[in-house]
Amino acid sequence: MRPAGGVRARRVLAAVLAVMLLVAGCSTSKDAVDSDGEFQFVAPGGQTRITYDPPASRGRISDLAGDSLLRPGTRVGVDSYPGKVVVLNLWGSWCGPCRTEAPELQYVATNARDTAVLGVDVRDDRQAAQDFVRDRGLTYDSIYDFPGRTLTALAGYPRNVVPSTIVLDRAHRVAAVFLLPVGASDLMPLVGRLAAEPAATAPAP
Repeated sequence: MRPAGGVRARRVLAAVLAVMLLVAGCSTSKDAVDSDGEFQFVAPGGQTRITYDPPASRGRISDLAGDSLLRPGTRVGVDSYPGKVVVLNLWGSWCGPCRTEAPELQYVATNARDTAVLGVDVRDDRQAAQDFVRDRGLTYDSIYDFPGRTLTALAGYPRNVVPSTIVLDRAHRVAAVFLLPVGASDLMPLVGRLAAEPAATAPAP
């Protein structure tokens, strides 16, 4: 027969562990989206494709803008595309995988309903970046940001992962992150689903 004290101790330990797990779960949720609803990236533990669902769990990106690559001297940013799904792509003309990825993003920009593609060109020579765009017939704009300062709007996001892609829903909340090259086959079903989400969740154009 086991002592009653030992059984009681095990029950107390189990209760403490349950409370700790509950607190940990709440902490993870809070880390993903802070109290102001702004996006805060949390290390994915080896994941390279991360989705944020349901929509209420998504953090918003605001004030992500900079000098236009296609129209120097003007500003372009996420808020340039109100009410649209935004595919935000970090790239550089020096990046090998970006050469394969760019035509895929152009396909999305041309064919996806209620969707815009916006690049963030980092650590790049402006002329080399403009040549990259022209040679590939890209029509979507990019923020030209050699030092990567615009990425301060992405709290905790790994700036050294190029290429990488962040997909925003129509309310400009982060719906998915790809920490690897993506293709149209990855993006088209996702942006189609996001474009079909209720318009009430999106800011007015």
